[in-house]
Amino acid sequence: MQVKNASKRQYARLVDQVANRLNDVQNPPEGWLATMRKAIGMSGPQLAKRIGITKAAIYQAERKELEGAISIKQLQKLAMSMDSKLVYAIVPNKPVSEIVFKQAQLKANAIVQTASIHMELEKQSLSTSHNVEEVRRIAEELAREMPSDLWDQS
Repeated sequence: MQVKNASKRQYARLVDQVANRLNDVQNPPEGWLATMRKAIGMSGPQLAKRIGITKAAIYQAERKELEGAISIKQLQKLAMSMDSKLVYAIVPNKPVSEIVFKQAQLKANAIVQTASIHMELEKQSLSTSHNVEEVRRIAEELAREMPSDLWDQS
């Protein structure tokens, strides 16, 4: 189990590092293809000729990029033709540990609510403050252990 947890921590560290580096990067309004092409002073027809496609296909690729409908393979091919590389990443909006803890809190809250219903039926319900403390305790345990059902819908 320790190897599995160490592996998860390494993945989290990698993702967090990338997020820290790319935190301020915004997609340019015209998209990366058109921006890079214009930055190096290359026209659409010149790029088209370099890779053996029509100029209409270049402008279509630029439009598809803005629509989110271009393939990674096509982006990579166009980037290489401009002596560039495609960098593909999924960047979290907050640290991985916060994403995991938020899910752990949701799961813990569901567990405590279910237990509270049963305890109330038996006239053994806990106070609100005890429930809050129990949610916190269970959430910390779930975030630390990361059981395989952490992301299952309740």
